[in-house]
Amino acid sequence: MIKVGITGGIGSGKSTVCKVFRVLGVPVFEADSIAKQLMNTDLLLQKKLIDLFGPSVYQQDQTIDRKYLAGIVFNNPSLLGQLNEIVHPAVRKAFDEWCLTQQAPYVIHEAAILFESGFYKMMDKTITVVTDTEERVDRVVKRDHSTAELVIQRMKNQWSDKERIKLADFVIGNNDQELIIPQIVEIDKKIRAHG
Repeated sequence: MIKVGITGGIGSGKSTVCKVFRVLGVPVFEADSIAKQLMNTDLLLQKKLIDLFGPSVYQQDQTIDRKYLAGIVFNNPSLLGQLNEIVHPAVRKAFDEWCLTQQAPYVIHEAAILFESGFYKMMDKTITVVTDTEERVDRVVKRDHSTAELVIQRMKNQWSDKERIKLADFVIGNNDQELIIPQIVEIDKKIRAHG
């Protein structure tokens, strides 16, 4: 089974692209959603997070306090690295187990930090979704009810499109100049042809 990684900066439209792949019958593993789920259900993971960040990292209902956690790791690369070292192995294990249950010619692993985490090395192909910075900021401000300043700060903590494009096998332009569906259909054909 071919494993395809999809990534892109915040607000680039990864989720929209993945919806189209789903319509084409391709199973999609959403790494960020699975990571959040595991932080709430995996007891070993919870213990490691409490050991590192203290009991306040979990709310009264035993779910991760994402705002509290983000506040701690946002401007602390060392703690962010430690968080990733705890969470990434659990997500990889979940992905491997999920792959065993899929019947499609290929699967998609969607992750915001596919390249930064090194997880792209476990993929057969990679796709990056790119969008103009202004458009990305507008989307995230509307989606998250955030401010442009906060979104730009978050973008600074991610790789640039240029860095992602260097490592990507395919690039999808998600902007006003190009339709995404024909781009996705073309990539789908290429991946299936090599399967």
